[in-house]
Amino acid sequence: MDNQLQMEKPTVSIPRLNEPAPAFEAVTTHGTLRLEDFKGSWLVLFSHPADFTPVCTTEFIAFAEIHSTLRSMGAELMGLSIDSVYSHIAWVRNIEEKMGVKIQFPVIADLDRNVATKYGMVMPGESKTETSRCVFIIDDKQILRAMIYYPLTTGRNMDEILRLIRALQTTDAHGVATPANWRPGDKVIMPPPKTQDDAEIRIADTSVECRDWYFCKKSLKG
Repeated sequence: MDNQLQMEKPTVSIPRLNEPAPAFEAVTTHGTLRLEDFKGSWLVLFSHPADFTPVCTTEFIAFAEIHSTLRSMGAELMGLSIDSVYSHIAWVRNIEEKMGVKIQFPVIADLDRNVATKYGMVMPGESKTETSRCVFIIDDKQILRAMIYYPLTTGRNMDEILRLIRALQTTDAHGVATPANWRPGDKVIMPPPKTQDDAEIRIADTSVECRDWYFCKKSLKG
């Protein structure tokens, strides 16, 4: 019986990192939009559990505050929940009226759960009727580069979302990795040498900071 119950539990399909982001066409507060409309820009696609809820309201205000910063980084922003477009419109108007914050990014009305299903946004163990707090970072070539999932009770950290995009863009531009707690201006991680000869060359390179042949950092300044 236990095995049968385990088999009957609903499964969640989650997209894979470094593969094309699932394509979609959806009704939004800015009209019908497709994923490919954002090609050439990075995209932060995020889901929230429901309109007119307090934690989600704080998040929408916070996302609105970083919207211009994201655009300066070549990134767009798009929200989603399993609510109607009329609910979305009423809520964003309420946020502007009551909180003094204008929501200028589109919000998907995913009533049929088409986008939520493709992106694995609904976690039945947490809620069968609401999307979790998910964040998907999609690059300018429409490749899914990062995913973050939060529980319903915990609002997201906008600084981390900005940091993550900056780190990914730095990796793309310079062919490096970024260490824990990295911020722009910090030293970056060099890719490990792939041969013994390269390891010897790396250790002798005075332009990088090496603790050992496989662990070297350098500054991107200048």
